[in-house]
Amino acid sequence: MANMLVTGASGFAGGVLARRLVADGHRVTAFLRSSAQATSLQELGVRVCPVDITDPNAIKQHMEPFDCVFHVAASYRVEHSDPEEFRRVNVQGTSHLVDAAGTAGVGRFVHCSTVGVHGPIEEPPADEEYRAKPNDHYQESKWEGEQVARAAFASGLPGCVVRPAAIYGPGDRRFLKLFRAIKSGFFTMIGSGDTRYHMVYVDDLVDGFVLAGSNPAALGEVFITAGPRAASIREIVDLVADVLHVRRPRWAIPVAPVKAAAHLCEVMCRPFGISPPLYPRRVEFFTMNRSFTTAKAERMLGYQPRWSLEAGIAATARGYREAGWIT
Repeated sequence: MANMLVTGASGFAGGVLARRLVADGHRVTAFLRSSAQATSLQELGVRVCPVDITDPNAIKQHMEPFDCVFHVAASYRVEHSDPEEFRRVNVQGTSHLVDAAGTAGVGRFVHCSTVGVHGPIEEPPADEEYRAKPNDHYQESKWEGEQVARAAFASGLPGCVVRPAAIYGPGDRRFLKLFRAIKSGFFTMIGSGDTRYHMVYVDDLVDGFVLAGSNPAALGEVFITAGPRAASIREIVDLVADVLHVRRPRWAIPVAPVKAAAHLCEVMCRPFGISPPLYPRRVEFFTMNRSFTTAKAERMLGYQPRWSLEAGIAATARGYREAGWIT
């Protein structure tokens, strides 16, 4: 039995990781900014500490010589996101955590980054050495936070970085919009649908976290965790339509006018503090290649993604139905 800390345990991936660690017989502590999710975690046997990772004093008060810290907490990208909030959480919060972990004598620190730090992939599939080119405030903050963690590792804190592909599975709300749009029959493809997109089912990601937190070969390294293969946006959309038992969408509109409209919507809506019906990030989903290789994690950690895209999308749809999020 090991003594583990998970930040972000009230979120999607962090919550699945915390449950996995408890099931594996470990003692698990969670740092939570909000008490909203505390009860469900405590019922699992997780010890909850009221810690905002932007507060260095709170971190120092509750940091212990944990066998492993899994830093999954992050400020995520939503409409009208504050770039400074990204930096406070994703950069400064990471800095506070690695400082406290080093002082407390933590055995290992696993930092969750994102494949988004690579930006659009011009020569797919990309590996861990592919150039970094973050293209929005969120990705920039994740890249800066990763550099903070890697500097701490170079200075003696035992640790490694995990860069997940697009995370999905039951409980995830980011892909819920896509499922609902396809279910409604109003989904329209932007562009050809040939763009490649790489996803990782949450259980496969958690396998990667566990391997990164236990394998001696992981120390000082960076690992991409992704599903068995990338797929075209068209294939993903068709798979979702099939598991929802609706007609596969066939309407498509050109990219250029939609991209122009998205920028105009964002400019017009921002002064009023309202969410634009269309924004550039949504268009980028259809136009920017995101395809990766997990060869390094497979070779060094024994990482083997078990969930095919077909099985993962079907399980996600079942989870959405059970939660009452779709019919």
